[in-house]
Amino acid sequence: MEDEKKLEPSFLSSDESLAVHAGERLGREKVTNSITTPVVNTVTFFYKNTSELIDSKEKKIVRQEYTRYGSPTNMVLEEKISALEGAESTLVMASGMCASTVMLLALVPKGGHIVTTTDCYKETRMFIETFLPKMGITVTLIGITDIAGLEAVVNNHQVSLFFIESPTNPFLRCMDIKLVSEICHKQGTLVCIDGTIATPMNQKALALGADLVIQSATKYIGGHNDVLAGCISGSMKLVSEIRIMHNLLGGTLSPNAAYLLIRGIKTMHLRVKQQNSTALRMAHVLEAHPKVSRVYYPGLPSHPEHHIAKRQMTGFGGLVTFEIDGDLETTIKFIDSLKIPYIATSFGGCESIVATRNWDVPREERLKYGLKDNLVRFSFGIEDFEDLKADILQALETIPVKASSFSNQNGAVSDKN
Repeated sequence: MEDEKKLEPSFLSSDESLAVHAGERLGREKVTNSITTPVVNTVTFFYKNTSELIDSKEKKIVRQEYTRYGSPTNMVLEEKISALEGAESTLVMASGMCASTVMLLALVPKGGHIVTTTDCYKETRMFIETFLPKMGITVTLIGITDIAGLEAVVNNHQVSLFFIESPTNPFLRCMDIKLVSEICHKQGTLVCIDGTIATPMNQKALALGADLVIQSATKYIGGHNDVLAGCISGSMKLVSEIRIMHNLLGGTLSPNAAYLLIRGIKTMHLRVKQQNSTALRMAHVLEAHPKVSRVYYPGLPSHPEHHIAKRQMTGFGGLVTFEIDGDLETTIKFIDSLKIPYIATSFGGCESIVATRNWDVPREERLKYGLKDNLVRFSFGIEDFEDLKADILQALETIPVKASSFSNQNGAVSDKN
Protein backbone atom coordinates (compact mmCIF):
# COMPACT_ATOMS: atom_id res chain seq x y z
CA MET A 1 0.00 0.00 0.00
CA GLU A 2 2.92 2.36 0.63
CA ASP A 3 3.95 2.12 -3.04
CA GLU A 4 0.42 2.92 -4.15
CA LYS A 5 0.33 6.07 -2.03
CA LYS A 6 3.34 7.38 -3.95
CA LEU A 7 1.51 7.21 -7.29
CA GLU A 8 0.35 10.61 -8.46
CA PRO A 9 -1.93 11.35 -11.45
CA SER A 10 1.11 12.72 -13.33
CA PHE A 11 2.67 9.25 -13.08
CA LEU A 12 0.41 8.20 -15.95
CA SER A 13 0.06 10.42 -19.00
CA SER A 14 -1.82 8.29 -21.54
CA ASP A 15 -5.59 7.84 -21.84
CA GLU A 16 -5.04 4.09 -22.01
CA SER A 17 -3.47 3.96 -18.53
CA LEU A 18 -5.73 6.60 -17.02
CA ALA A 19 -8.80 4.67 -18.19
CA VAL A 20 -7.63 1.68 -16.15
CA HIS A 21 -6.26 3.35 -13.01
CA ALA A 22 -7.67 6.88 -12.60
CA GLY A 23 -9.98 7.26 -9.61
CA GLU A 24 -8.96 3.85 -8.29
CA ARG A 25 -5.27 3.11 -7.85
CA LEU A 26 -4.70 6.84 -8.21
CA GLY A 27 -6.55 8.35 -5.31
CA ARG A 28 -9.30 6.01 -4.15
CA GLU A 29 -9.56 5.43 -0.42
CA LYS A 30 -9.74 1.66 -0.47
CA VAL A 31 -12.03 0.17 2.16
CA THR A 32 -10.79 -3.26 1.11
CA ASN A 33 -7.71 -4.47 -0.72
CA SER A 34 -9.78 -5.45 -3.77
CA ILE A 35 -8.55 -4.44 -7.22
CA THR A 36 -12.06 -3.71 -8.50
CA THR A 37 -14.07 -0.88 -7.01
CA PRO A 38 -16.66 -2.04 -4.46
CA VAL A 39 -20.34 -1.38 -5.22
CA VAL A 40 -21.59 0.50 -2.16
CA ASN A 41 -25.29 -0.36 -2.13
CA THR A 42 -26.59 1.87 0.61
CA VAL A 43 -29.06 4.73 0.56
CA THR A 44 -27.66 6.64 3.51
CA PHE A 45 -24.44 6.94 5.52
CA PHE A 46 -24.18 7.37 9.29
CA TYR A 47 -22.15 9.78 11.44
CA LYS A 48 -20.22 8.59 14.49
CA ASN A 49 -21.59 11.46 16.57
CA THR A 50 -23.20 14.89 16.35
CA SER A 51 -19.81 16.60 16.24
CA GLU A 52 -18.91 14.72 13.05
CA LEU A 53 -22.28 15.65 11.54
CA ILE A 54 -21.70 19.35 12.28
CA ASP A 55 -18.13 19.23 10.91
CA SER A 56 -19.47 17.67 7.73
CA LYS A 57 -22.17 20.31 7.28
CA GLU A 58 -19.64 23.08 7.90
CA LYS A 59 -17.35 21.54 5.24
CA LYS A 60 -14.55 20.93 7.73
CA ILE A 61 -14.51 17.26 6.77
CA VAL A 62 -15.80 15.35 3.75
CA ARG A 63 -18.33 12.60 4.50
CA GLN A 64 -20.86 10.76 2.41
CA GLU A 65 -24.42 11.50 3.51
CA TYR A 66 -27.06 10.28 1.08
CA THR A 67 -26.66 8.43 -2.22
CA ARG A 68 -28.70 11.00 -4.14
CA TYR A 69 -25.83 13.40 -3.39
CA GLY A 70 -23.17 10.83 -4.31
CA SER A 71 -21.67 7.51 -3.28
CA PRO A 72 -18.12 6.12 -3.03
CA THR A 73 -18.66 4.08 -6.21
CA ASN A 74 -19.98 7.05 -8.15
CA MET A 75 -17.11 9.22 -6.95
CA VAL A 76 -14.58 6.78 -8.43
CA LEU A 77 -16.42 6.96 -11.77
CA GLU A 78 -16.47 10.76 -11.67
CA GLU A 79 -12.74 10.93 -10.97
CA LYS A 80 -12.00 8.51 -13.80
CA ILE A 81 -14.02 10.53 -16.32
CA SER A 82 -12.46 13.79 -15.09
CA ALA A 83 -9.00 12.33 -15.71
CA LEU A 84 -9.93 11.41 -19.29
CA GLU A 85 -11.61 14.75 -20.06
CA GLY A 86 -8.91 16.83 -18.35
CA ALA A 87 -11.60 18.30 -16.08
CA GLU A 88 -11.53 19.61 -12.53
CA SER A 89 -14.83 17.93 -11.76
CA THR A 90 -17.43 15.55 -13.21
CA LEU A 91 -21.02 14.80 -12.26
CA VAL A 92 -22.61 11.50 -13.29
CA MET A 93 -26.37 11.21 -13.75
CA ALA A 94 -29.09 8.79 -14.76
CA SER A 95 -28.91 9.44 -18.54
CA GLY A 96 -27.39 11.67 -21.19
CA MET A 97 -30.66 13.57 -21.54
CA CYS A 98 -30.66 14.09 -17.77
CA ALA A 99 -27.18 15.63 -18.05
CA SER A 100 -28.29 17.97 -20.84
CA THR A 101 -31.54 19.11 -19.24
CA VAL A 102 -30.09 19.57 -15.74
CA MET A 103 -27.19 21.58 -17.17
CA LEU A 104 -29.58 23.87 -19.07
CA LEU A 105 -31.84 24.37 -16.07
CA ALA A 106 -28.89 25.11 -13.80
CA LEU A 107 -26.98 27.55 -16.00
CA VAL A 108 -29.56 29.39 -18.11
CA PRO A 109 -31.55 31.95 -16.07
CA LYS A 110 -35.23 32.70 -16.50
CA GLY A 111 -35.54 35.00 -19.50
CA GLY A 112 -32.09 33.99 -20.73
CA HIS A 113 -31.03 33.31 -24.29
CA ILE A 114 -29.23 30.28 -25.70
CA VAL A 115 -27.84 29.32 -29.10
CA THR A 116 -27.79 25.81 -30.51
CA THR A 117 -27.53 24.20 -33.95
CA THR A 118 -30.14 22.71 -36.26
CA ASP A 119 -28.29 19.41 -36.61
CA CYS A 120 -28.50 17.79 -33.19
CA TYR A 121 -30.09 14.96 -31.23
CA LYS A 122 -33.86 15.13 -31.68
CA GLU A 123 -34.79 14.97 -27.98
CA THR A 124 -32.29 17.69 -27.09
CA ARG A 125 -33.80 19.98 -29.71
CA MET A 126 -37.33 19.16 -28.50
CA PHE A 127 -36.46 20.14 -24.91
CA ILE A 128 -34.79 23.36 -26.04
CA GLU A 129 -37.58 24.37 -28.42
CA THR A 130 -40.64 23.30 -26.43
CA PHE A 131 -39.76 23.36 -22.71
CA LEU A 132 -37.28 26.21 -22.23
CA PRO A 133 -39.62 28.85 -23.75
CA LYS A 134 -42.04 28.11 -20.89
CA MET A 135 -39.38 29.66 -18.64
CA GLY A 136 -39.09 32.71 -20.85
CA ILE A 137 -35.84 31.41 -22.33
CA THR A 138 -35.39 32.33 -25.99
CA VAL A 139 -33.48 30.20 -28.46
CA THR A 140 -31.58 30.90 -31.68
CA LEU A 141 -30.85 27.97 -34.00
CA ILE A 142 -27.96 28.33 -36.42
CA GLY A 143 -26.32 26.09 -39.00
CA ILE A 144 -23.34 24.12 -37.76
CA THR A 145 -20.95 26.15 -39.97
CA ASP A 146 -22.62 29.53 -39.46
CA ILE A 147 -19.80 31.27 -37.59
CA ALA A 148 -21.01 34.71 -38.74
CA GLY A 149 -24.48 33.92 -37.43
CA LEU A 150 -23.03 32.91 -34.06
CA GLU A 151 -20.99 36.11 -33.84
CA ALA A 152 -24.07 38.20 -34.66
CA VAL A 153 -26.18 36.53 -31.98
CA VAL A 154 -23.62 36.73 -29.15
CA ASN A 155 -22.72 40.32 -30.07
CA ASN A 156 -26.34 41.51 -30.14
CA HIS A 157 -27.92 39.46 -27.37
CA GLN A 158 -26.97 38.54 -23.84
CA VAL A 159 -26.41 34.85 -24.60
CA SER A 160 -26.00 32.61 -21.57
CA LEU A 161 -24.92 29.46 -23.36
CA PHE A 162 -23.90 28.03 -26.72
CA PHE A 163 -24.79 24.33 -26.67
CA ILE A 164 -23.62 22.15 -29.55
CA GLU A 165 -22.75 18.61 -30.52
CA SER A 166 -19.48 17.99 -32.31
CA PRO A 167 -19.64 15.74 -34.24
CA THR A 168 -23.40 16.10 -34.61
CA ASN A 169 -26.08 13.44 -34.71
CA PRO A 170 -26.78 12.15 -37.33
CA PHE A 171 -24.79 14.05 -40.00
CA LEU A 172 -21.49 14.08 -38.09
CA ARG A 173 -20.84 17.76 -38.80
CA CYS A 174 -17.98 19.28 -36.82
CA MET A 175 -17.71 22.69 -35.16
CA ASP A 176 -14.38 24.43 -34.68
CA ILE A 177 -14.48 24.29 -30.88
CA LYS A 178 -11.45 26.54 -30.36
CA LEU A 179 -12.85 29.25 -32.64
CA VAL A 180 -16.41 29.28 -31.28
CA SER A 181 -15.11 29.24 -27.70
CA GLU A 182 -13.02 32.35 -28.40
CA ILE A 183 -16.02 34.10 -30.00
CA CYS A 184 -18.36 33.23 -27.14
CA HIS A 185 -15.95 33.98 -24.30
CA LYS A 186 -15.41 37.55 -25.57
CA GLN A 187 -19.08 38.18 -24.72
CA GLY A 188 -19.19 36.09 -21.53
CA THR A 189 -21.11 33.23 -23.16
CA LEU A 190 -20.49 29.71 -21.87
CA VAL A 191 -19.77 26.90 -24.34
CA CYS A 192 -20.99 23.36 -23.73
CA ILE A 193 -20.06 20.55 -26.13
CA ASP A 194 -21.95 17.28 -26.36
CA GLY A 195 -19.01 15.03 -27.17
CA THR A 196 -20.83 11.71 -27.08
CA ILE A 197 -20.00 10.72 -30.66
CA ALA A 198 -16.36 11.78 -30.32
CA THR A 199 -15.75 10.29 -26.83
CA PRO A 200 -12.96 11.67 -24.61
CA MET A 201 -10.61 9.24 -26.38
CA ASN A 202 -11.00 11.05 -29.72
CA GLN A 203 -11.56 14.66 -28.65
CA LYS A 204 -10.66 16.83 -25.65
CA ALA A 205 -13.30 19.57 -25.83
CA LEU A 206 -12.16 21.30 -22.62
CA ALA A 207 -8.58 21.58 -23.84
CA LEU A 208 -9.93 23.14 -27.04
CA GLY A 209 -11.60 25.89 -25.01
CA ALA A 210 -15.08 24.63 -24.10
CA ASP A 211 -16.36 25.28 -20.58
CA LEU A 212 -18.28 22.03 -20.27
CA VAL A 213 -18.48 18.70 -22.04
CA ILE A 214 -21.43 16.32 -21.86
CA GLN A 215 -21.36 12.62 -22.63
CA SER A 216 -24.18 10.12 -22.92
CA ALA A 217 -22.21 7.50 -21.01
CA THR A 218 -24.75 4.97 -22.28
CA LYS A 219 -22.81 4.93 -25.54
CA TYR A 220 -19.03 4.47 -25.84
CA ILE A 221 -18.17 4.96 -22.16
CA GLY A 222 -20.36 2.06 -21.04
CA GLY A 223 -19.77 0.36 -24.36
CA HIS A 224 -21.81 -2.80 -23.79
CA ASN A 225 -25.44 -1.71 -24.35
CA ASP A 226 -26.26 -2.60 -20.74
CA VAL A 227 -26.26 0.64 -18.74
CA LEU A 228 -28.00 4.01 -19.05
CA ALA A 229 -26.06 7.07 -17.81
CA GLY A 230 -24.84 10.57 -18.54
CA CYS A 231 -22.08 12.83 -17.28
CA ILE A 232 -20.96 16.42 -17.44
CA SER A 233 -17.38 17.61 -16.90
CA GLY A 234 -15.77 21.01 -16.48
CA SER A 235 -14.56 23.43 -13.85
CA MET A 236 -15.34 22.81 -10.19
CA LYS A 237 -17.36 26.04 -10.09
CA LEU A 238 -19.69 25.18 -12.97
CA VAL A 239 -20.10 21.51 -12.11
CA SER A 240 -20.88 22.43 -8.50
CA GLU A 241 -23.68 24.72 -9.71
CA ILE A 242 -25.09 21.92 -11.81
CA ARG A 243 -24.73 19.46 -8.91
CA ILE A 244 -27.00 21.63 -6.75
CA MET A 245 -29.74 21.44 -9.41
CA HIS A 246 -29.13 17.71 -9.88
CA ASN A 247 -29.52 17.04 -6.16
CA LEU A 248 -32.88 18.84 -6.24
CA LEU A 249 -34.18 16.99 -9.31
CA GLY A 250 -32.86 13.60 -8.24
CA GLY A 251 -31.79 11.96 -11.51
CA THR A 252 -29.30 9.83 -9.60
CA LEU A 253 -27.10 7.15 -11.11
CA SER A 254 -27.17 3.97 -9.05
CA PRO A 255 -23.88 2.58 -7.69
CA ASN A 256 -24.52 -0.63 -9.67
CA ALA A 257 -24.67 1.36 -12.91
CA ALA A 258 -21.56 3.30 -11.86
CA TYR A 259 -19.71 0.02 -11.39
CA LEU A 260 -20.63 -1.11 -14.90
CA LEU A 261 -19.34 2.17 -16.31
CA ILE A 262 -16.06 1.90 -14.38
CA ARG A 263 -15.62 -1.56 -15.85
CA GLY A 264 -16.56 -0.35 -19.33
CA ILE A 265 -14.10 2.56 -19.30
CA LYS A 266 -11.18 0.21 -18.66
CA THR A 267 -11.55 -1.24 -22.16
CA MET A 268 -12.84 1.90 -23.89
CA HIS A 269 -9.56 2.74 -25.60
CA LEU A 270 -9.43 -0.75 -27.13
CA ARG A 271 -13.06 -0.64 -28.27
CA VAL A 272 -12.90 2.91 -29.64
CA LYS A 273 -9.65 2.20 -31.51
CA GLN A 274 -11.31 -0.78 -33.24
CA GLN A 275 -14.49 1.19 -33.98
CA ASN A 276 -12.52 4.14 -35.37
CA SER A 277 -10.63 1.84 -37.71
CA THR A 278 -13.66 -0.11 -38.89
CA ALA A 279 -15.78 3.00 -39.47
CA LEU A 280 -13.07 4.81 -41.46
CA ARG A 281 -12.35 1.81 -43.66
CA MET A 282 -16.05 1.15 -44.21
CA ALA A 283 -16.74 4.81 -44.98
CA HIS A 284 -14.27 4.58 -47.87
CA VAL A 285 -15.93 1.38 -49.12
CA LEU A 286 -19.38 2.96 -48.97
CA GLU A 287 -18.27 6.17 -50.65
CA ALA A 288 -16.99 4.18 -53.63
CA HIS A 289 -20.13 2.04 -53.96
CA PRO A 290 -22.56 2.85 -56.82
CA LYS A 291 -25.61 2.10 -54.67
CA VAL A 292 -24.67 4.67 -52.02
CA SER A 293 -25.35 8.27 -53.02
CA ARG A 294 -23.72 10.09 -50.11
CA VAL A 295 -21.58 9.30 -47.07
CA TYR A 296 -21.24 11.50 -43.96
CA TYR A 297 -18.06 10.75 -42.00
CA PRO A 298 -15.55 13.31 -40.68
CA GLY A 299 -12.63 11.03 -41.53
CA LEU A 300 -13.33 11.30 -45.26
CA PRO A 301 -11.62 14.10 -47.25
CA SER A 302 -15.01 14.73 -48.89
CA HIS A 303 -16.55 15.69 -45.54
CA PRO A 304 -17.01 19.50 -45.37
CA GLU A 305 -15.34 19.76 -41.95
CA HIS A 306 -12.65 17.14 -42.51
CA HIS A 307 -9.99 19.81 -41.98
CA ILE A 308 -11.52 20.71 -38.61
CA ALA A 309 -11.91 17.08 -37.55
CA LYS A 310 -8.26 16.35 -38.41
CA ARG A 311 -7.17 19.28 -36.26
CA GLN A 312 -9.25 18.62 -33.14
CA MET A 313 -9.83 14.85 -33.16
CA THR A 314 -7.39 11.96 -32.84
CA GLY A 315 -9.93 9.49 -34.26
CA PHE A 316 -13.18 9.99 -36.15
CA GLY A 317 -15.54 7.70 -34.23
CA GLY A 318 -17.54 4.57 -34.91
CA LEU A 319 -20.62 6.13 -36.54
CA VAL A 320 -21.10 6.38 -40.30
CA THR A 321 -24.23 7.94 -41.78
CA PHE A 322 -25.02 7.42 -45.45
CA GLU A 323 -27.80 7.63 -48.02
CA ILE A 324 -28.85 4.68 -50.12
CA ASP A 325 -29.34 5.54 -53.79
CA GLY A 326 -33.05 4.82 -53.71
CA ASP A 327 -36.34 5.41 -51.95
CA LEU A 328 -37.72 4.27 -48.60
CA GLU A 329 -38.62 0.81 -49.90
CA THR A 330 -35.08 0.30 -51.22
CA THR A 331 -33.57 1.47 -47.94
CA ILE A 332 -35.77 -0.90 -45.93
CA LYS A 333 -34.72 -3.74 -48.24
CA PHE A 334 -31.05 -2.95 -47.54
CA ILE A 335 -31.51 -2.77 -43.76
CA ASP A 336 -33.58 -5.95 -43.58
CA SER A 337 -30.94 -7.81 -45.62
CA LEU A 338 -28.19 -7.08 -43.08
CA LYS A 339 -27.31 -10.05 -40.86
CA ILE A 340 -24.84 -8.69 -38.27
CA PRO A 341 -26.20 -5.38 -36.92
CA TYR A 342 -29.29 -5.08 -34.76
CA ILE A 343 -32.03 -2.70 -35.87
CA ALA A 344 -32.16 -0.63 -32.71
CA THR A 345 -31.77 2.73 -31.01
CA SER A 346 -28.46 3.96 -29.54
CA PHE A 347 -24.86 3.45 -30.63
CA GLY A 348 -21.36 2.95 -29.29
CA GLY A 349 -21.67 -0.59 -27.95
CA CYS A 350 -19.76 -3.76 -28.80
CA GLU A 351 -22.59 -4.86 -31.09
CA SER A 352 -23.16 -3.08 -34.40
CA ILE A 353 -26.49 -1.24 -34.63
CA VAL A 354 -28.26 0.16 -37.68
CA ALA A 355 -30.96 2.83 -37.59
CA THR A 356 -32.96 4.74 -40.16
CA ARG A 357 -35.25 7.74 -40.07
CA ASN A 358 -37.22 8.92 -37.01
CA TRP A 359 -40.49 7.10 -37.62
CA ASP A 360 -42.31 9.10 -34.95
CA VAL A 361 -41.56 12.43 -36.65
CA PRO A 362 -43.78 13.64 -39.55
CA ARG A 363 -42.03 13.49 -42.93
CA GLU A 364 -42.32 17.23 -43.50
CA GLU A 365 -40.65 17.91 -40.15
CA ARG A 366 -37.85 15.42 -40.87
CA LEU A 367 -37.10 16.86 -44.30
CA LYS A 368 -36.72 20.30 -42.73
CA TYR A 369 -33.63 18.92 -40.98
CA GLY A 370 -32.40 16.89 -43.98
CA LEU A 371 -33.58 13.53 -42.63
CA LYS A 372 -34.49 11.77 -45.86
CA ASP A 373 -36.20 8.41 -46.27
CA ASN A 374 -32.98 6.86 -47.61
CA LEU A 375 -30.82 7.90 -44.64
CA VAL A 376 -29.02 5.13 -42.71
CA ARG A 377 -26.99 5.56 -39.51
CA PHE A 378 -24.60 2.67 -38.89
CA SER A 379 -22.91 2.27 -35.51
CA PHE A 380 -19.97 -0.07 -35.91
CA GLY A 381 -19.27 -2.42 -33.03
CA ILE A 382 -16.14 -4.42 -32.39
CA GLU A 383 -16.89 -7.27 -34.79
CA ASP A 384 -14.30 -8.23 -37.41
CA PHE A 385 -14.03 -5.66 -40.19
CA GLU A 386 -14.10 -8.23 -43.00
CA ASP A 387 -17.29 -9.78 -41.62
CA LEU A 388 -18.99 -6.38 -41.43
CA LYS A 389 -17.79 -5.42 -44.91
CA ALA A 390 -19.07 -8.68 -46.42
CA ASP A 391 -22.43 -8.23 -44.71
CA ILE A 392 -22.91 -4.67 -45.93
CA LEU A 393 -21.84 -5.53 -49.47
CA GLN A 394 -24.20 -8.50 -49.68
CA ALA A 395 -27.06 -6.31 -48.40
CA LEU A 396 -26.29 -3.68 -51.05
CA GLU A 397 -26.35 -6.43 -53.70
CA THR A 398 -30.00 -7.12 -52.85
CA ILE A 399 -31.12 -3.66 -54.02
CA PRO A 400 -31.35 -2.47 -57.63
CA VAL A 401 -28.83 -0.01 -59.06
CA LYS A 402 -30.15 3.29 -60.42
CA ALA A 403 -28.84 5.03 -63.51
CA SER A 404 -28.43 8.23 -61.49
CA SER A 405 -25.99 6.52 -59.13
CA PHE A 406 -22.90 7.40 -61.12
CA SER A 407 -23.74 11.05 -61.72
CA ASN A 408 -24.97 11.86 -58.19
CA GLN A 409 -22.26 10.21 -56.13
CA ASN A 410 -21.18 12.07 -53.00
CA GLY A 411 -22.50 15.56 -53.68
CA ALA A 412 -21.72 18.47 -51.41
CA VAL A 413 -23.39 18.46 -48.02
CA SER A 414 -25.87 21.27 -47.53
CA ASP A 415 -25.35 23.63 -44.62
CA LYS A 416 -29.04 23.22 -43.87
CA ASN A 417 -28.32 19.86 -42.28
